[in-house]
Amino acid sequence: MSSTERIPAAAQALFDGARQGEILTGLPAALQPAGMDEAYAVQQALQALWQQAGAGAIAGWKVALTSPVMQELLGVDQPCEGAIFARRIHQSPARLAHGDYVNPGVESEIAVRLARDLPAAQGPYDRGSVADAVAEVMPAIELVDDRAMDYGRIEPLLLIADNAWNAGCVLGPACPHWRELDLAALKGRMEINGEVVGEGVGGDALGHPFEPLAWLANNLNARGGQLNAGDVVMTGSIVATKWLKPGDRMATIIDELGEARLELT
Repeated sequence: MSSTERIPAAAQALFDGARQGEILTGLPAALQPAGMDEAYAVQQALQALWQQAGAGAIAGWKVALTSPVMQELLGVDQPCEGAIFARRIHQSPARLAHGDYVNPGVESEIAVRLARDLPAAQGPYDRGSVADAVAEVMPAIELVDDRAMDYGRIEPLLLIADNAWNAGCVLGPACPHWRELDLAALKGRMEINGEVVGEGVGGDALGHPFEPLAWLANNLNARGGQLNAGDVVMTGSIVATKWLKPGDRMATIIDELGEARLELT
């Protein structure tokens, strides 16, 4: 099977499985991406299918695999990204249905909203240059849905192809004085049903939240895309992913930034 046949077929298989609520077992051998470029091509085709199904325009991005532990687990040396659709961006406090997901997980993150575009012509970008493009910084929750996949079978190309398992996000209020803060040093925690289940600092994501942002800007530029004004970017979890049951209440609380809250009914 040629790549021109394999890419749309792989995207359709991932899309159909998610729509039908199937447990993710991977792609058939004939549909597996031949490399990273092809995995991102499958991701792009999958994003188009979700948009056609009513998920809304691409309104932001997530950066995954921002910690050395997760990179080592999947045998990669860099992060990866996935799109966030407009209808999957929620404001805190959010109340969502557990049944809308196969296996909903949550991550505690620092999110940013961009004030301007980051085109390739002005790159490559680094932590300092992307900081000038940030309009807002806020505490956030990323929703992920791995569709209960056996983690012993996860491959990085599958994660990329399947839009990095993003299922949306919940945004807390923007912090008006974020430029006065040391974002890397900020302590954060995740609470589930009032109990602290994990803690971290902003620097757990590649050393500083703006490092994943710069990586994302450059990676999109390298593939012919770009970050745009108004985009929301989830910069990577400071706490290991936790899985929620119906009725669970979860919160991301980051010192001096604030909090984002979610209930799954």
